[in-house]
Amino acid sequence: MGEMMDKLKGHANEAVGKAKRAIGDAMDRPDIVAEGDAQEAKGDVQKAKGAVKGAINKV
Repeated sequence: MGEMMDKLKGHANEAVGKAKRAIGDAMDRPDIVAEGDAQEAKGDVQKAKGAVKGAINKV
């Protein structure tokens, strides 16, 4: 996967994770909050992976 795809998927996962966390908070469902936190963290990792690929391609 390319740099831009990793970054885009990272942003999408981060947004979905934030939404899940908000829904979990509103419904008082700690399991959904945990899912949201995990998905948001996955998005952060994907964005970082894209950034690394971009840095490697510039070398």
